[in-house]
Amino acid sequence: MTPTSQPTRRQLLARCGGGFGAVALAGLLDAAEPALNPLAPKKPHFAGKAKAVIWIFVNGGHSQVDTWDYKPELARRDGQELPGFDKTTGFFINDVGPLLKSPFEFAQHGDCGKWVSSLFPHLCKHVDRMAFLHSLWSESNNHSPALFMMNAGLPRMGFPSVGSWVTYGLGSENENLPGFVVMSDPKGRGLPKGNASNWTNGFLPGAFQGTWLKPTGDPIDNLKPAAGVTSADQQAQLDLMSRLNRLQIDQAGADRELEARIKSFELAYRMQSAAPDALDLGKETKATQDLYGVGRPECDHVAKQCLIARRLVERGVRFVQIYSGGMENERSWDGHRDIQGNHSQFAGETDQPVAALLTDLAQRGLLDSTLVIWAGEFGRLPISQKGAKPGRDHNPHANTAWLAGGGVKGGVSHGATDEVGFKAVTDRVDTHDFHATILHLLGLDHERLTFLHNGRRYRLTDVHGKVVKAVVA
Repeated sequence: MTPTSQPTRRQLLARCGGGFGAVALAGLLDAAEPALNPLAPKKPHFAGKAKAVIWIFVNGGHSQVDTWDYKPELARRDGQELPGFDKTTGFFINDVGPLLKSPFEFAQHGDCGKWVSSLFPHLCKHVDRMAFLHSLWSESNNHSPALFMMNAGLPRMGFPSVGSWVTYGLGSENENLPGFVVMSDPKGRGLPKGNASNWTNGFLPGAFQGTWLKPTGDPIDNLKPAAGVTSADQQAQLDLMSRLNRLQIDQAGADRELEARIKSFELAYRMQSAAPDALDLGKETKATQDLYGVGRPECDHVAKQCLIARRLVERGVRFVQIYSGGMENERSWDGHRDIQGNHSQFAGETDQPVAALLTDLAQRGLLDSTLVIWAGEFGRLPISQKGAKPGRDHNPHANTAWLAGGGVKGGVSHGATDEVGFKAVTDRVDTHDFHATILHLLGLDHERLTFLHNGRRYRLTDVHGKVVKAVVA
């Protein structure tokens, strides 16, 4: 064919086919690249103010009408029946009682005049930093599905958690520590229902799994080298294993799972020096420890966890989740039998440490880039659950959460429940909206953060979700 002649149809198709093949190859190479270092920092979709997240997960379901959602009408109608109430709304259909006023006093705080329960004498001082979502609701009144819903966007196990999606989207800023860290209640109360499925990576690569810090003993298994094994010995073992794995890759071709496994071994080795330093609270001043409440019997465990969370995000860890409360009723915020005693205990454990976390982050210039979340799986009913001491049953129709820090508009309240706090009725926010908002504050578009699995592109918000712009600064 001369330079001026027209190509034949066969020549044109051959050239185009070759071009498409090159494009496909480039795409495959680009897709394989993250496996070389799955936790390498990645650019967000747009400039988000938050760079890290600390989520205080209020496990068991706190009562919105006893904490952040002030309902004077509930007090006026105390002891009355709730007209048209469906007894299957909660979990214990034979223990349904009348409307129950809050046993806690409410008062206004901050320039915004936010009404806050007497449960929170420390956190009430930070309301001008907080954005409250009063119209959250859930698809389930059962703990495990509701926990999965709040953590992974669907009421069943097996799907990636929020922390996994965030680290998948943004990576981590510290190659010597996990990108996603989880701490659970250490007072012999066990893990939340669903256990580690609440911080699973699901179908995302294993590097994005949450790393659970054990509440007793060594926080991470095998963090210390075996007796008699020197650092040089370990490095030699790691080098040999790496060479063998690379040989396997050279012979069999690229393998994303094997690449991720190699990186996990390398991370585990580096963590032996980085993790003990990050978890060493002895390096904090006494004034800082006192601020959090370290050493106070009623809140020592949460104080240490909140202080560790600050030390982790300070070192570039992307996502930290702290669970307040464990497996069953009295061992979590699940106040079925004594709402006053239950919430007094768990608020007493969290109030000072979480308030100190906000103060400390602000003093260190970290609050503007750290999104702090207070949220649980669902709320509680405004009616009483019958018993020796009145409690409250599960309520999927109403829940309150608050956000503070990175990119959040402080001192605002979005949405509302009805006059007794039973159902979200104004500007309702579902879990997908909540997740979309969290991702937005981090600079991630929830519709673009996807992962191809079983022939379908999945995302945290499934096919739903809208950003709650009212709480974005």
